[in-house]
Amino acid sequence: MMNKRVTGIGGVFICSQDPKRLQQWYHDHLGIEILEYGGSMFRWKDNPEGTTTWSVFKQGTDYMKPAQDRAFMINYRVEDLHGLLFWLEKEGVEIVGRMEEESYGKFAWVLDCDGNKVELWQPVDTAL
Repeated sequence: MMNKRVTGIGGVFICSQDPKRLQQWYHDHLGIEILEYGGSMFRWKDNPEGTTTWSVFKQGTDYMKPAQDRAFMINYRVEDLHGLLFWLEKEGVEIVGRMEEESYGKFAWVLDCDGNKVELWQPVDTAL
């Protein structure tokens, strides 16, 4: 059996009726720099190779489906997405959609036991 483990939090995603207003609030009050794509990237002093994404989505976005009534989604970094999905499926965990591969990593989604959509991300390298 593989060593299933999350290696960090890859991102926090927030839904809002007015994403631009919420982004501006976080910028003005908490100093979060909003990048061109509408989110921010945090690099941690104790692990400069790793980042955490912070992003605001329009309320009702398809990205959170099927957990549509939720306002947040957590993205967890993992080491072996293929292996983890294999074991999660064997354990009866509901996998949402198909794994996607982007230039910056592989993504898959599952539902936890409360129906929350969870994003799993295997980054292409530790610089992300």
